[in-house]
Amino acid sequence: MASIRNFGGIHQELKDTVHAWCPRPGGWQTLRFDHGLWEYEYLSGLVGWTTAPACVADVADSGIALLTGLGTDGQRWRAWLNLDNAAALLTEEPEDLDDVSLWVGTPEFTEAVRHKRAELDEDVPAAAEEALLWAATAGIPTTAQQPRIEELLRSQETFVEDLFRKLLDELGLPRAAQLLPDS
Repeated sequence: MASIRNFGGIHQELKDTVHAWCPRPGGWQTLRFDHGLWEYEYLSGLVGWTTAPACVADVADSGIALLTGLGTDGQRWRAWLNLDNAAALLTEEPEDLDDVSLWVGTPEFTEAVRHKRAELDEDVPAAAEEALLWAATAGIPTTAQQPRIEELLRSQETFVEDLFRKLLDELGLPRAAQLLPDS
């Protein structure tokens, strides 16, 4: 998903797979791309072409998302949604492990995930501050407070798509008029 203004300068391959999602007033667009087509380097090109800030949520199975925001000034911010799932995904496996399935669920795995979750949680205040700065720099009138953004970034809501929408709303983007059915 990407939330941007004046969207139009993307590669034709992406245009063929983009679907409107939660339209927002004021020229902001929220779009959904088919799975696996968004690449991180598209964000810089998108911001450069549109001369507008953008925020992308790379969603995996509705249970985890990596958010990346980029302003026209080059300022980036990143955050994970659903820190428990992100921690499980990002926990490094022991090098001598032959079968990952034998490690998952062990006390050692649980401790490694707990440690990674704590590391991710430490990053939340800075990510919330950077997200608010991104919104302000983008000219988005926001009354959001950092603790509320932190709360959303720490949320364990099941569907990260809904959490992403709530985060954009809280950051001050015009509220989506209605949800569109999946295409």
